[in-house]
Amino acid sequence: MVMKELIKIFKILDIDYNDEKEKKFYQYMSEILKLNQQINLTAITEKNEFIQKHYVDSLLCAGLDEFKNSFSIIDVGTGGGFPGVPLAIAFPDKEFVLIDSLNKRIKIINQLCESLGIFNVKAFHGRAEEMGRRKDMREKFDLCVSRAVANMSTLSEYCIPFVRVGGSFIAYKGPDCRKELEDAINAVTALGGDVIREESPEITGIPFDHKFIVIKKKKNTLSKFPRKPGTPSKEPIK
Repeated sequence: MVMKELIKIFKILDIDYNDEKEKKFYQYMSEILKLNQQINLTAITEKNEFIQKHYVDSLLCAGLDEFKNSFSIIDVGTGGGFPGVPLAIAFPDKEFVLIDSLNKRIKIINQLCESLGIFNVKAFHGRAEEMGRRKDMREKFDLCVSRAVANMSTLSEYCIPFVRVGGSFIAYKGPDCRKELEDAINAVTALGGDVIREESPEITGIPFDHKFIVIKKKKNTLSKFPRKPGTPSKEPIK
């Protein structure tokens, strides 16, 4: 019964579901909850809530064309591996890079992915401001996704530099993010992006705690962005 909601969302989104994927989802959840007693990976400790708020929530962006049309995807501020790992299990034909500033989390994600046979994930330790300047990462991805907790201006400076021109950035934000988004328009534009739409998936029986902000990368990000570590959060672009 614990996987019922997950199976439901796979059917709704027309994603291929099989026993191998189910086993990986269940094992990843079990290991994260066990390791969570030693290191803070999630505030959620009950399996049904975990599936709803980490798995179903992560997978809903798979219904967007921007995700469907992407092959290389980066998850910025992945925490315990969300949304990157659930998406990687569901779509083994796509390539995922996950980054987080806490090395302990990254080590756990890499170890679990290797042991569970999730071979399309590579997780790296580092701050987004520094990683976004690396030649092998800057403007290399079709899509960036993030559930990281940061205001939209700051999050845009973390994420948009990773996206190639023509690619997209999908931010998971709270339902009352309109003012935050309005305040971030200048930052998105300065970083080479354009806000395309807000989207709230409405699926009967599937509660969704986030709203998707979809941004298209229209031009190269100026070389001065992202700024040095700490600056985007202390002095958001206005």
